[in-house]
Amino acid sequence: MMHDFTMTTMHYKGYEAVIEFDEHANIFNGEVVNLRDVITFQGSSAAQLKQAFAESIKDYQAFCAERGEQPEKPYSGQFVVRTEPILHKAISSAARRAGVSLNKWVVTTLERSIR
Repeated sequence: MMHDFTMTTMHYKGYEAVIEFDEHANIFNGEVVNLRDVITFQGSSAAQLKQAFAESIKDYQAFCAERGEQPEKPYSGQFVVRTEPILHKAISSAARRAGVSLNKWVVTTLERSIR
């Protein structure tokens, strides 16, 4: 069976969710996308969806607290990339030729690749 979906995003306290509307089932489905942990929620109206999103985040944080764990934070904007030394040298050289920092060169290159 073919489903027609419309996708959008929602935000709540730094968490970002992708929302799909399944017009055949007449329901919104949401999934938090800026965490490794899986958090999903759903609602039959926009207001219900917003409430379910907030409650899911609060439930997630409470679950982590019960287990004595820190809830995962939304992505910080920092990550480590491991590469071969020859590639490291090549991108460092490319950044110097471009007159920018290695970080700026990598960020610009990544931004171009996702457009």
